[in-house]
Amino acid sequence: MNTTAAPFKLADKTFESRLLVGTSRYPNLLTMKKALEASGAQIVTVSIRRLDLKAGGGGVLDLIDRDRYTLRPNTAGCYTVKDAVLTAHLAREALGTPWVKLEVLGDDRTLFPDAVMLLEAARILIDEGFTVLPYCTDDPVLCRKLEDLGCAADMPLGAPIGSGMGIRNPYNLQIIRELVQIPVIVDAGGGPASAAALARELGCDAVLLNTAIAGAQDPVKMAAAMRAGVLGGRLAFEAGRIPRKLYATASSPLDGLVGTRISRQGPQSDP
Repeated sequence: MNTTAAPFKLADKTFESRLLVGTSRYPNLLTMKKALEASGAQIVTVSIRRLDLKAGGGGVLDLIDRDRYTLRPNTAGCYTVKDAVLTAHLAREALGTPWVKLEVLGDDRTLFPDAVMLLEAARILIDEGFTVLPYCTDDPVLCRKLEDLGCAADMPLGAPIGSGMGIRNPYNLQIIRELVQIPVIVDAGGGPASAAALARELGCDAVLLNTAIAGAQDPVKMAAAMRAGVLGGRLAFEAGRIPRKLYATASSPLDGLVGTRISRQGPQSDP
């Protein structure tokens, strides 16, 4: 039996791992490095606005093996189309990649994306040759519009960024997966490994995690747990779960039992 996930194609690249991992909020850089290794991730996201882009400064970029990991810069912390587009251009120049995880936030309390500005920024960047991975709300209509623009994937949130709430609306994610043809990567709000597994059980292509790993008491062990959760969830999806039922169904056949059974009609003796 094949117990490994099938390769994951994102735009023109193929990856073995279905777990994407962020690089912020770790207790220290060494823990971050060990957690990345434990996660098995191949795609690593970095916040371009928080990076020290000077080589040799002992920062995040100096600890990430570029031969092992594919860097995907994001526009975290941007609240306007102008800032998001400018940050994407800075990332392309600094890191030599046209890929960008696009974030255009609506407010600083919920950190929900602003759908109108997100669509506009995505349109501009796609026209300028970027490969856009948009962080968006779990709105099926918005996800379809982002696909129509030419985004490489939809990245709907599971819950507010850093909330640890897990997946709050699995039904919308399931609808999104059915409506769009591009990959669906669940982003934000992850808590336990069961949330990562659930995302994959719903048919989503991959999971992006940062705070759920970095903020754990043991980030390295949590990274390993998330890796297992992502794989287990996909195997469960492929296996096909049993249908939900209101009443019990005995796992062992009742025919031929010796003794008395209790039913709504009262005790029934076997012949």
